[in-house]
Formats: sequence, structure tokens, C-alpha cells
Amino acid sequence: MKTLDNKRVAILTDNGFEEVELTAPKKALEDAGAKVDIVSLQKGKVKGWDHDHWSIDLPVDVDLVEAKTEAYDALMIPGGVINPDIMRRHNEYISFAQEFLESGKPVAAICHGPQLLIETGLISGKHITSFPSIRRDIINAGGYWKDEEVVTDNGLVTSRSPEDIPAFNKKMIEEIAEGQHDPEFDSEGSVLHNR
Repeated sequence: MKTLDNKRVAILTDNGFEEVELTAPKKALEDAGAKVDIVSLQKGKVKGWDHDHWSIDLPVDVDLVEAKTEAYDALMIPGGVINPDIMRRHNEYISFAQEFLESGKPVAAICHGPQLLIETGLISGKHITSFPSIRRDIINAGGYWKDEEVVTDNGLVTSRSPEDIPAFNKKMIEEIAEGQHDPEFDSEGSVLHNR
């Protein structure tokens, strides 16, 4: 059964994504019926990383400068050491991720991917996992870090490493099928959490 028919998912990435952390979730999403776009500031293609060397090039479907969050039902962020570190230095990536978190649309990030979410300022109070080396960064940003294969907090799905991909894909697809969550606001109208 194609549970994600008529759903469109953005995979936000730059050069240096961990190959399997993009290709395996992308295939799982497409197998579930979703239309998936690779969104990037890179022109034409993005280059992957495989453990300790450069690997495949993948076509960029949508230039991030032209991408609109309202065109998508969910966001997926692959990890890798290089990719999230590049993205967190560019306001375009941060703003795109921030708009998803503020809207309550599902967001899935694996391994080092949550580094980009830290930059949005919106993970305080969220239950999150990640590659262990960024645990302290998440805690310092107000997140509650858990050492589990997949952690879900009202539409936010995170996992630690490539070994967790099967659980990550399953939970990501469930959350996208479930749809948008209602954002929760504080007294000044700022987004607290997506409930």
C-alpha cells in the first residue's frame, strides 16, 4: 500500500551528505508513493560522502532559493559530518528548516542532521537523538537527548546513525502519513513546540 500518495517531501542537503542517509530514506519515501525533491543551494548536483571518501553525485531537483515550504508536506535532512556543517552556515538552509518546524509539518533528521535544527532555535524542549558526538550541542540548545534508534516528538523524527535507518524510515513514513501537527505558541506568539 502506498501510504504517501499525493505527498511531496523535500530532502534538504549540500555536498558531503552521508550517501546511505540520503539514498535509503529517499527510496523508502518513493516506494511509499511520495514525490521527493532534493533541495540545495548547490547548482545542478550534490556530491555524497561514503564513510571516508567522496561518492555519488545526485541531481538537485529544486534550487533552495526558489523552494517554498508550502509546496511540501515534510522535510528530511540527511547527516554526514560535512553536509550539516555547511548548511548551518547559510541562512537559506536554516530558514527553510525553521519554516517547517514552525508550521508543524513533519521533519526527519538523521545522524548529524539535527545540527541544522539547532540553528533554528526551535528544539528547546524537544526529545531528540543524533550521532552521539553532537549530544552536548542538542542539550545546550535545550533539547532532551535520548540514546535510542529513533525518537519522535510530535512530528519531529530523529535517529543516530546509518544502523538506525530501517526504524528511521518506518517512523518517518508514519509521521508524514499522519500529516501536519498543530504548533503550540507561548504568550508572545512564538512557537514553543509542535503538538
